[in-house]
Amino acid sequence: MASDRRRDSRSWDWDSPQCRAQLDEVFFRRHDYIQAGSTEHREFWAFFDRFQRFKTRKEMSGSGAKEDRSKSGSGKVDLGLPKEYDARYRINVSVCTLDVEERLGKSSGPGSQEISDCRLALLHFLDFSQRQSFGKLAKLRREQKNLPIFQYRDRIVELVRQSPVLVVAGDTGCGKSTQVPQYLLAAGFNHIACTQPRRIACISLAKRVSFESLNQYGSKVGYQIRFETTKTPSTKLLFLTEGLLLRQIQQDRSLSQYQVLIVDEVHERHLHCDFLLGVLRSLLAETPELRLILMSATINIKLFSDYFSGAPVLQVPGRLFPIQVLYQPIPPDEQPSRSEKLDPRPYLRILQGIDQRYPPEERGDLLIFLSGVQEISTVQEACQVFDISPPGVRKCIISTNIAETSVTIDGVRFVVDSGKVKEMSFDPKAKMQRLQEFWISRASSEQRKGRAGRTGPGVCYRLYAESDYDAFAPYPVPEIHRVAWTRSSSSIQTAVTYLKEQGALDSRSDLTSIGSLLAQLPVDVVIGKMLVLGSLFNLVDPVLTVAAALSVQSPFLRSAQHNPDCTTARQPLHSNHGDPFTLLNTFNAWVEELLRSHGLLEIQSSAPSGGDRVQRRQRLTERKKLHQMKRDHEQQESGRRKVLRLEEGQEEFSSGSDTEGVGRGKKDDQAGQNVDIQEVKFKLRHNVSELQEAASVSQDMSSRQQALLKLLLCRGLYPQLALPDEHNSTRKDSEQVFHTRNKQGVVIHPTRPERRDSSRHQLLSFVTLLETNKPYLSNCVRVPALQALLLVANSVDSNADCTRLVVDGWLELELREAEEALKVLSTALTLRGEWERLLLAQLGQSTMGPEQGVSRKVLEKLSEGLVRFLLYTEITYSLRRLTAFQTQSLYVGPRPQEPAPEGNPLFPGVEAKPDPIKGGLRVTSFFTYNCLTDSKDLYSECLRTFWSCPNCDLYMPLTPLERMQHEASCRPAGEQQQSEEEPEGAKAVSSSSSSMSSLTRVYHCDVCDEDLTLTSTEILKHKRQHMYSTK
Repeated sequence: MASDRRRDSRSWDWDSPQCRAQLDEVFFRRHDYIQAGSTEHREFWAFFDRFQRFKTRKEMSGSGAKEDRSKSGSGKVDLGLPKEYDARYRINVSVCTLDVEERLGKSSGPGSQEISDCRLALLHFLDFSQRQSFGKLAKLRREQKNLPIFQYRDRIVELVRQSPVLVVAGDTGCGKSTQVPQYLLAAGFNHIACTQPRRIACISLAKRVSFESLNQYGSKVGYQIRFETTKTPSTKLLFLTEGLLLRQIQQDRSLSQYQVLIVDEVHERHLHCDFLLGVLRSLLAETPELRLILMSATINIKLFSDYFSGAPVLQVPGRLFPIQVLYQPIPPDEQPSRSEKLDPRPYLRILQGIDQRYPPEERGDLLIFLSGVQEISTVQEACQVFDISPPGVRKCIISTNIAETSVTIDGVRFVVDSGKVKEMSFDPKAKMQRLQEFWISRASSEQRKGRAGRTGPGVCYRLYAESDYDAFAPYPVPEIHRVAWTRSSSSIQTAVTYLKEQGALDSRSDLTSIGSLLAQLPVDVVIGKMLVLGSLFNLVDPVLTVAAALSVQSPFLRSAQHNPDCTTARQPLHSNHGDPFTLLNTFNAWVEELLRSHGLLEIQSSAPSGGDRVQRRQRLTERKKLHQMKRDHEQQESGRRKVLRLEEGQEEFSSGSDTEGVGRGKKDDQAGQNVDIQEVKFKLRHNVSELQEAASVSQDMSSRQQALLKLLLCRGLYPQLALPDEHNSTRKDSEQVFHTRNKQGVVIHPTRPERRDSSRHQLLSFVTLLETNKPYLSNCVRVPALQALLLVANSVDSNADCTRLVVDGWLELELREAEEALKVLSTALTLRGEWERLLLAQLGQSTMGPEQGVSRKVLEKLSEGLVRFLLYTEITYSLRRLTAFQTQSLYVGPRPQEPAPEGNPLFPGVEAKPDPIKGGLRVTSFFTYNCLTDSKDLYSECLRTFWSCPNCDLYMPLTPLERMQHEASCRPAGEQQQSEEEPEGAKAVSSSSSSMSSLTRVYHCDVCDEDLTLTSTEILKHKRQHMYSTK
């Protein structure tokens, strides 16, 4: 039977996919060592092609006669050894195919000769892979031993066992970030957490540690960042961000899940890092078994040691070659102006000098430190700094201060230091962030210089004078001192006030229901409010998209405004409602284009609705394949580096470094390039049908939903409002000026679409107020002024007839008709009260029974009322910003002589109380009635002085007119007793005349057709009676 299955080798095509598929069924099944479709499987067939070519060349050269493998025993001596040496005899592995003979007997598969050839090639491949892995391992271990930190391995473990806190100081590149966690794992420490200031560092370090350990720990090494994690119950070493560890401390005060905490890059003094160190210092006193390791560059080490009561310091010396420092100050005529961000002439001179002084074959790249980078066009362009430049070509890297300590770039020999850095600060008075350029510190300057001496002698060009260097501050200013987190009582009070304005704290500074929920969300307060409000009104998808877009930088670049093609492409995405709606349109268009480019849009539209058993099985099979493709890609790209090409349009090729599989051929490279890893990740993270449905829902938003979304965004962003300048009608779109409560003369960020304002009064609700060379408003939403203020303002004050309203003490609205003003105000207060009630019910639904939740009918009624009020309220009014002088005499103040009213004139079911500060009546928590002085009485208010009545001992501030009115109505005690003996008719006249004061006026009622002398409160009561009688 074996002879029947034997066939002529010339009839077997090794390059045929059908023939290889038959061999896959024999050697690469599911339970085999190498499975079909894996990375090793592709590498084997690439190796097999080269192995076949090698055998063919060997046979053609006549270097040896063919051996009959079926008679291999005939060439042996009595000891069982072969007469001639063959390379296959040193292979100490074998391949077992249990049911090969049975398969061959039942099918027309490959013959025994093909099976033998494939088995021989597979044995050689396994031996080659093993020797290659051992070579990688030997080189890796040599590199680890050559790291400066290796000789301190035992000392680090000893100090960790002896002391609760250890400070490890070493320059970037000494190996502390990758080696110290491995030393602790090898020493038997479990449950280790290593924090990093950036998410990309967590991912790269976790992959690097897994690679260096040859995946010895498997899933025991992972990372965890926001919305992404590889952590499993068996994880022993976890790389995570500082903010995420703070969140875990909030949930578990003792951090019982960790045995050792490593805080890396503490010298950067980030906000979260400093705050984390403060929390950990108090935590160590409560959990003495916890161990803490601080890893820092050699910057101000004593500060961290003293902060933890003299913790031991282990300083690792770096491998630094001699560095020549050259001071080359920029001439005054080449100093960059505010309009010209970067003058390239000083840098070009340095580049030309390097080319003239050093030959091209002498390797050495150039690293330029600048204060900021305008843009990075693609992720590939950002990653090219880690690639190897072609021979004879220097790589020029332009970086910010991130390359000082956080990133190690090999091959850098020359450094150009501009001496500048951009830092973000906060102005608490204007409540505005500032991104400004500053001189660096001496410590940062030394760190930049050290980048040139990592791999050999280097040169550092400093574009400033040595006297400027001597004037630098010794260390950079920590971020915690540049934000609004100072420990002064004013800053704390400002923060408490801000949280009260957002509704997170009540009047007693306790967390409200929405405040407790916001404290659990790892987002900013305003973003969290948007998410909460969006869930109430069933607008989760668009609100979630807008919140995510507002949490990152804008996708629109300022440089693209000068490109006509970009402007034309962006035009359909622009929305006149504001930037968040433009971002929403952009995301939906991107999703639609992504689905169409992947061929998923047509498939989903033609597929039947619903998911039966077959579809679920197909989806499960597809996800398994996608996961396998993702794992294969990560294994291939774990250590690959690329070589840069000079010509544009040429593809990059592999450098053949030690971390890359050498056994790959051209076919394998082409096959790997056909796999779009971003498409694979996209399909794994998202359900295509659900994503398409969410995008279509956002695209098909009606005007009602857009108005409701605008209102939710406005309430989430409040009190961040900007008022258009009254002279904007004479300015161009790009020169429109706005005023916030604390900052005047701000403009809209240039990346915002240029749209003219409506002729009606509108406000801009903005996300960020940032000052660079100008104060800019970014991510703005246009909202109707009166309607939005009445629905979201924290304080609304009115005069007697409600024709004058003051919002939050800085915006004044004057309405012409008192009847219309009262109607609009009453509607707004009713809607707002219902909104607050439903929001509280929704937030408390988890602790209430399901029958007490918010009904859909009530929610739709509220939504309809809010939209109708926002879109269809027509009333004539004026809007202006109050000056500081006008706010000094804004309120009437308390009036002791006015009795407390009986009931609430606007809301009969709510008790109205006199406001002890503003005066008037506090109708609700945000609305105070009749507390404003009339604008016509401002002059007389300046004449108000304290006066004591000689008749009734009244002592209060009065104007001359009020004084004369009181003197006319107030009489001495003797005359008062005489008046009591008068007839009832005369007493009534006297009582009527005495009650006439400045608080009463003649009011003509159209319903009664009578002239009535009433106070303002009595007028409202009278109107309210007619309103209820007509219902």
